[in-house]
Formats: sequence, C-alpha cells, structure tokens
Amino acid sequence: MSADTAGAVLVFNAGSSSLKYQLVQPDTGVVIADGIAERIGDAGSSMTHEQNGETVTESVPLPDHLTAVRRAEQFFADNGTDLVHAGLAAVGHRVVHGGRSFYEPTLVDDWVISEIKRISTLAPLHNPANLVGIEAARTLLPDVPSVAVFDTAFFHGLPAAAAIYAIDREVAAEHAIRRYGFHGTSHEYVSGRVAEFLGKDPADLDQIVLHLGNGASASAISGGQPVDTSMGMTPLEGLVMGTRSGDIDPGLVLHLNRVAKLSVDEIDTLLNQKSGLRGLCGENDFRSITELVDAGDEDARRAYDVYIHRLRHYLGAYTFGLDKLDAITFTAGVGENSARVRADALEGLERFGIVLDPDRNAAADRSARRISADDSAVDVLVVPTNEELAIARQSAALVAESSSAE
Repeated sequence: MSADTAGAVLVFNAGSSSLKYQLVQPDTGVVIADGIAERIGDAGSSMTHEQNGETVTESVPLPDHLTAVRRAEQFFADNGTDLVHAGLAAVGHRVVHGGRSFYEPTLVDDWVISEIKRISTLAPLHNPANLVGIEAARTLLPDVPSVAVFDTAFFHGLPAAAAIYAIDREVAAEHAIRRYGFHGTSHEYVSGRVAEFLGKDPADLDQIVLHLGNGASASAISGGQPVDTSMGMTPLEGLVMGTRSGDIDPGLVLHLNRVAKLSVDEIDTLLNQKSGLRGLCGENDFRSITELVDAGDEDARRAYDVYIHRLRHYLGAYTFGLDKLDAITFTAGVGENSARVRADALEGLERFGIVLDPDRNAAADRSARRISADDSAVDVLVVPTNEELAIARQSAALVAESSSAE
C-alpha cells in the first residue's frame, strides 16, 4: 500500500461500448490516475491511461468490459500501483437507472445486482453495461466494497406534479412509469459548487443547471432540492442532444410504426442514435457543427437553431417555475466550452435581469467562473462538472458509515 492510494476510490463509469475510470482521493479531489477504454467489442478498440504525468494510448483488442478492466489494472501495475494491495476504500460505479428500488448510494451485493438486472428494462442501453463494470470489479477486487451510485437518485424526490405522467394511474404504477430524471450526480455536484462559489447556503438559492454534453439535461433546483428536470422515464426526453431527439409528440412513434412500418426496435434506434443534432445535420460534435454553421451550411444552421430554441424553452419554463432565480449555470462538454451556445441561449434576456458579460463569457478559463455582468440580477456561471469525484465521495462516505455501524 502506498500513501497516495490509501483511502482512494476507484470509479468506473461503464457505457455500452466504453469504460471510463478514475482513481481519486475523495477528500482532496486529487486524481491519481484516469483512463478510458473505447469501442469495446468492436474492431479498432483502444485504451488511454494517464498517470504520473504521462499519457499512454494503445490499440488493443477489447472483446468485453472485463478485458478492459483487466487492462486498466495492468496499466496501474505498470505505473507501480497494485490495485489489490493499494488500500482502496471502495470501487464506485455509476449506474444510470435506479428505478423505484434505489435512490441513494448502495453497497453492492448479489441481491443488488439481481435488482439492477430486473430494472434494466427501464434503461436497456445503459444498466447492462453498468452491471458488467460492477461484476468485473467484484471479480478482480473482491475484498474492496463496491458502491452503486445512481443517476436517478438526486431526482427521486421530485414533486408529484413534476414526476407524474398524465396516463392511467394503474398502468403507471404496474410498470413503474414516472419521470425519473438523469445526470443527477452532475446536477447535485454542480448545484453544490454554485453555492460554494457564491458563498451562499444552498437552502437560500433558486437555480437552473444546464448539463450540456452529447447527452443534455436541465434542472430547476430550489433550496438545494430539485423541483423539475428535463429528462423523464428515460434519458430520451427533454433537450435536443447529440444523437437523441429530446421532446417529441408521442403520436410520432405511432405514426412511424403504423405508416412508416418501422418496428419498435427501429424506432428506438432512430430516436436514440440517429436523431438530435446528428439526425438534423449529420454531425453531433459541436465543434464540427459550429464550423459548418460558419461555412454557411443550412442543415447545420437549422440544427443549431433547433438546439438553442429548445434550450431557451426550458430556461423560460424553469425561470417562471421557480419562486425566484438566483443563478444559471452551464456545465459539461458543450456548456463549459461553447461561449457561442451560452451567448445565444441568453440573448435578449436582459429585461429579465440576465445580463451576460461578453468578455468574461469568451475568456479561455477552465475553472469555475462568473460570466454575467456586474449589474446582472441573476448570476450566470460556468462550473465544470466532476461526476467521478462526486461518486468517489458518496462511495467513501457510505463505506465509512457502514464500517462505523458494524
């Protein structure tokens, strides 16, 4: 065991064909190492590992997530870190959907695994991959507690008016149909950092958090508690995203089935993988889209305008849904890096007390920062998200609490 790894948490974030990981000290936030495995199960798979100031990227066959976890373990060993004897406090796992069963960090055991499998019908593209990461970690690090942290947990207490769909209540109850919300770990972390940045008690803040990445979601948070969020029963609802449609008329699904003769699986693929920005202009990377917009590409311009329109729609809804508005915060890949999106999303809102400072907004700064003008009644911030640190802290706290209770 080395001093820098004692008490650290290894965080796994497994996607359907990827595995991100990070070894982090939960108290200080110091990242000892991190990495990502990409295109798992496909030709051209690769891994990147960063540790001790060095980054290594290699093309390596990764037929499954267990192979990726084992290769990550070897990367650590090559850099002098024996994970088995590193004195880890926990292995934290992001799990996308907790259903009705899980709404707080949970120590993983056989029953928890079986329950996550049971509710995987609610997130068939995500939970099975999360489970692979969990089972791989338990195989390789059987003596280190595994903790599941659920994307839906933060939104478990949504007010009934925001959580309930207006369908037959018995059907909804039987099939666990409600609005669950996602990106909860990010929204919780960022809203807490907003309070720290502003030097205010979270209980005194009403705020909107915009998590804008390839997946995108908005939340309205009052007194530290979420009161609304854009994603619903699945991560498909809400804002326009990289490959997901966001809000649509449910009748569109029926039309595609009855008239276009698309199967349920084909419609699923269309709405989740071939829609959003990619569906509108063939690109889902925002850097490429803005380059196309500047080059005069009409499809890219239309896609961008639809994206901004939907974003402003939710900004307006949440602004008037809160008793007051103290802060608007942008986070995640697009939110943190695209000054253009931030400016266009807030254009013309000065009459509502939202005044952007163009120079602050355009500044190349990676830290948490204010981008609103000094005379803005609403603070506009950019706050980098850190889901891995949030998962690490929640995992370490649960393990410590469980140990003290024994």
